[in-house]
Amino acid sequence: MPVIESTRAVTRWTTRTIPVILVAAVSYATYVVVGRVCADYLIGKRGEVGSAIAILVLYFLLLLLMVATYLRAVLTVLFDPGVVPLGPLAIERRKAARDRRRRGRQENDLESQPYYGGPDPNPDSPGLEEFYTKDVFICENDGRPKWCSECCNWKADRVHHSSEIDRCVYRMDHYCPWVGGMIGENSFKFFVQFTTYTACYCAVVLGATASSLRKTVSEGSPLDPHFIPALVLGAFFGLFTFLMTVTSMRYIFENMTNVDMLGSRSKVYQLAVRVPRGTESTDKFTVVTYPLPRPVEATNGLSNGATQRGVVESNSSATEVQSSSRDDLATRTFAVLKTEPGENPWDIGLWRNWQTVMGTNPLDWILPFRRSPCVSHESHDSFYPMGHILTDVLARYNLTDLAMRDDSGLEMKELGRGNRS
Repeated sequence: MPVIESTRAVTRWTTRTIPVILVAAVSYATYVVVGRVCADYLIGKRGEVGSAIAILVLYFLLLLLMVATYLRAVLTVLFDPGVVPLGPLAIERRKAARDRRRRGRQENDLESQPYYGGPDPNPDSPGLEEFYTKDVFICENDGRPKWCSECCNWKADRVHHSSEIDRCVYRMDHYCPWVGGMIGENSFKFFVQFTTYTACYCAVVLGATASSLRKTVSEGSPLDPHFIPALVLGAFFGLFTFLMTVTSMRYIFENMTNVDMLGSRSKVYQLAVRVPRGTESTDKFTVVTYPLPRPVEATNGLSNGATQRGVVESNSSATEVQSSSRDDLATRTFAVLKTEPGENPWDIGLWRNWQTVMGTNPLDWILPFRRSPCVSHESHDSFYPMGHILTDVLARYNLTDLAMRDDSGLEMKELGRGNRS
């Protein structure tokens, strides 16, 4: 998989420089804590071997965990940040742009650029079926999923387009130059582990150095010139990573991201919720039925520019075209409902919110091996689990006994059995 980096040259060079700064800071902290504090002062001058060993064990344990989580986060954001695949039109567009740059052509005239319209009107648009096989998904006013005009693809729930890397990212949080890329659902867990261990590591550096400095002052001995710079470095990185950890923990327990927080108090989500086939629009909500009808077929029976095949003419009777049982089973109706401002449909409680990001096994909370459970979108209910807000919305629209409760939940399973028989 190609490396996913920022589209801006300044940001790319910044992210490539930061690891050098981090390595230098950690190397200096190691020299001060191990050499100056533990070896020279605690063991050499005061003979406190036990205290020195305790500090060294804790120091290198946190250093190991910090480096491991950092490497895991960096590798994930660079090679698998959780980007949505580009649509066919976006692939073609970007290939053409590369060809123009390769030929050295500069086309700044807007009229010379090809025009790309709104969402794909094709009912068989690639990726659209992934939405209406769910029971609920985020939608626009017309009941269709959100569309990204840059990636030319349908945007799943909680997907946002990043101008920094020019790609849509699942559960996008922020671009972090410290780990070299975009923090999304694939890397957020490792990022939180990294900031947590870094804050603890800095606390050990601060504690060991400050304690030695206090003892030196009380003894009236000459100050070690390396103690003050180590304290400054530990305080700077420690405070920064501590604040990042606290903020990230808040996002985990509220099941939010940095992007979700923007305007969260006034944000309203539109949900396409599956209802029984035949449900009609009311003054409270509208309905949409998938697969979507073909606009051209509604007038002349032909599909967008397709040739007419299999037409049988008869003077005695007209040919009736009826939906097959397969088409009938595949038909799904959705009601377009709205949340109240500030409601978060993905809040499923503190404990379950924690598990969706950090995992269900305590070892997963500590070690940077497995990804977050939320990276799996295979559930037929929704892309991400929804909590009591969905129940409240259904109650407000008097759909509690109808939505997602009929036999149409077995449609795709029945289709699968039909294909195998």
